[in-house]
Amino acid sequence: MSKQILNIGLVGLGFGGAFAKIYAAHPNIGELTLFDTDTTLLQNVADSIGDREVKLAGSFDAMLKDNSIDAIHLVTPIPLHEEQTVAVLNAGKHCACTVPMAISLDGIRRITEAVRASGKKYMMMETTLYTYQFLYAQDMLRSGEFGKIQFLRGSHYQDMANWPAYWMGLPPMYYGTHAIAPMVALAGARITRATGVGSGTMPPELATQYGNPYPFESALFHFENGMKGEATRSLFESARTYQEGMFVYGNDACFEWGFADHDAPYVTHAIPAADGKRGGTTRTEILDMPNYHMRLPEPLWPFTIGGQYDPLNPQESLVKGAGGGHHGSHPHLVHEFVSSIIEDRKPLIDEAMGGNITAAGICAHASAMQDGAPVDVPVF
Repeated sequence: MSKQILNIGLVGLGFGGAFAKIYAAHPNIGELTLFDTDTTLLQNVADSIGDREVKLAGSFDAMLKDNSIDAIHLVTPIPLHEEQTVAVLNAGKHCACTVPMAISLDGIRRITEAVRASGKKYMMMETTLYTYQFLYAQDMLRSGEFGKIQFLRGSHYQDMANWPAYWMGLPPMYYGTHAIAPMVALAGARITRATGVGSGTMPPELATQYGNPYPFESALFHFENGMKGEATRSLFESARTYQEGMFVYGNDACFEWGFADHDAPYVTHAIPAADGKRGGTTRTEILDMPNYHMRLPEPLWPFTIGGQYDPLNPQESLVKGAGGGHHGSHPHLVHEFVSSIIEDRKPLIDEAMGGNITAAGICAHASAMQDGAPVDVPVF
């Protein structure tokens, strides 16, 4: 029988600090151990949790050697994901890791092999698959509201200037998971081929670290079931406002992300002509997103809306709110990872799905560097 109470380690508390209170509140978490190389940040995050006792690790290696820790969640710099994930799995611990899974196909293979050799769970913590927007579109798909999905699009526009050094010059599609993941999940099939193009120019100092000349990359993706999709990703040299966009085009209904990241999405429905044939008008709605807190244990509900939660009037504040981390996704990610271990099942975004999402971006960049020559995406 699987353990019902897990001891979790959380590594990397910059962005990762947003998950500390969620783990602390989860009813199936026992001990919570934190580590960051910045000892001031480490103590500040520990203090922010409140009365709940947490452990502070002296190093990442110390966490690996701590036999009391069942699983580790990595929220660390992208170049470290491969080595740290393999190390966690080889230490006999379950592993969750922020995106992307790795920055090379060999890295994805190494992680996949380590997952299967260890028998432990691996989850790529892709936020877009637990946003209010995605969960709403997923419900539309399950109910048949889209009719037949004809095409999918994804976008992620962001300027990473002045971020930590490892970001500088990163090929946009290496970090294309936010644009690619919703397409893979909604298509219900893996990506088999990528045809990518790069565009624009960057200062020479940005092009040296990864040998990438492009601030923008776009790619056409072929899915195993015949579906097609397109994604565009920018990392530098663009004034475009931030957006992690998801677009679903069906013959009966369409879902389109708003212009800016927090704008309400548009949902369009086809209205048949008077004779019942296609070619009539359309009805467009700008939707406020519902809160999917009811899919979580009650102690995690406040984290779907962040600071807007009112403990004296919880239901009203939950109905209003859509402001938690990455559109309410953080507590859903935590709960899926924890539940997969307790229930002894694969998490939704396991090594196969996470590998396909990540590899599609890597192959899209490889295609762009070959002037658009198609690149097949390996099976993991």
